[in-house]
Amino acid sequence: MNPLTLLALGAAAFFVAHVFLLFTSFSRGVYHKRKYLWSHLTLWICGGLLFILTTLYAGTGQSSLADVFDTPVKRLLIPGIVLVLSAVAHTIVKKLVMPRYQSR
Repeated sequence: MNPLTLLALGAAAFFVAHVFLLFTSFSRGVYHKRKYLWSHLTLWICGGLLFILTTLYAGTGQSSLADVFDTPVKRLLIPGIVLVLSAVAHTIVKKLVMPRYQSR
């Protein structure tokens, strides 16, 4: 396996872990702080891996998806989107989900 494939598989695995941890952070009426923290960390790691992937392989012709991020500004969109997604998810959880768990 080449490094491009390993980075892509790593990013995909961390994203799946993020989704799993996020949904299991609120199971059976209990809020699991540690799982919720790890869900954010796995999202950030996924974004970091994607940023590294695009930094190394954008413009090389090895991946048409990586080639989309051929400028530094486009590459910086990746961590920017990760931060926005994390902030939006945190706001939704804080405003909509947590009040349901605090009233119990």
